Amino acid sequence: MQSINSQVDVEFSDAKDPDITRVHDDTNYIADDSKPVDSSDYYRQYSQDNSSDQDCSEKKDKAYIEVLDTAYHPKQVSMPSWLPKPNQGSKWDANSMARLTNESRIILENNKEVSPHTLEPVPDSLLILTPVKNNAKHLARYFALLDKLKYPRNKISLAFLVSDSTDRTQQMLIESRQWYQETAPVEMRFKRFEIYRQDFFYALPRHQRHLREKQQERRIMMARARNYLWTRALENEQWVLWIDGDLEFYPPNIVRDLMAYDKDVIVPNCLVRRKADKDRWKHSVYDRNAWQETPRSLAMIKKLEESAFLVEGYKSLKTHRKYLDNFAKNQTIVPLDGVGGTFTLVKAHVHRSGVGFPAWLFQHQVETEGFAKLAKAHGYDVFGLPFYYIRHVVG
Repeated sequence: MQSINSQVDVEFSDAKDPDITRVHDDTNYIADDSKPVDSSDYYRQYSQDNSSDQDCSEKKDKAYIEVLDTAYHPKQVSMPSWLPKPNQGSKWDANSMARLTNESRIILENNKEVSPHTLEPVPDSLLILTPVKNNAKHLARYFALLDKLKYPRNKISLAFLVSDSTDRTQQMLIESRQWYQETAPVEMRFKRFEIYRQDFFYALPRHQRHLREKQQERRIMMARARNYLWTRALENEQWVLWIDGDLEFYPPNIVRDLMAYDKDVIVPNCLVRRKADKDRWKHSVYDRNAWQETPRSLAMIKKLEESAFLVEGYKSLKTHRKYLDNFAKNQTIVPLDGVGGTFTLVKAHVHRSGVGFPAWLFQHQVETEGFAKLAKAHGYDVFGLPFYYIRHVVG
């Protein structure tokens, strides 16, 4: 849910590039990529501009947020950590082997025999998932941001779920797939580009979208869409990245940066900005679904009925939770109990183990917050980066 309770002053810097704005201090930046993108000639222009963009890439990169001092180095992990690795039994000492039951020895031997023939996750492969509904006006920017990602294109697969759309979203995605996978240079092609269609025939007038009494039914429908998408699209990828279809900006290095933390689930801080006056912007937290429980919130939850549904961002409902804009500057990574879905990186084995998006109340939450609660109940870690910023469109 969107909320504007907390705001951050942003001033134009004195840098040579007038489109760069400073946030909080001199070390964190957000670039102004919010200029309109002409979807009609985006693909034609990209091929012409790509070479010049590469020449200026090093200069422009300095304007983006850099959270990590060291580069991301991919890990060569071919099997989930909880499974014995091939030939691991030969490394066990006599005492360890002696503690195994006969059944465990048989299981271990069988695992050694089948491991070389089993399809395991491809190291560093990434599946980007985006559910969309009437998203045509944002698709040009969606792909423009993807094209700036500094991640091997042949490691990236895309999958979209189109639901209940009445605009040109589906047709534009089909045209985009044709361009990327058939017309574009080979180095720009994705490993997979898939489009699914599943209609739920759920219509909610836009002026009712953020009404508190509509949130449970709305979020349940979103959970159903997400579950349909990941269960259809996930193959042998190692990572899953959920991205909103209407983001305005995220840094090109964000995927590598988030992977470097090596967490099961991790999210940046999603902001929205509004013009305060001619020289100033007001940034506020957009994604209030990313939060940490507090002693007060836990005490409040104990008093709730089992059927109570909690949702953030409403003055009429005080949950006493701690949001990403409530942390101190030295708290660069924090454990969370709830997450949103604007930009959420997940290790694929979390989904494979059965952790999806509850379309029912789980610990008083559904959809993405319910996903975080369910992941933690399964023993996975969930984290947020309070000072790593991305930006969502207004609305």
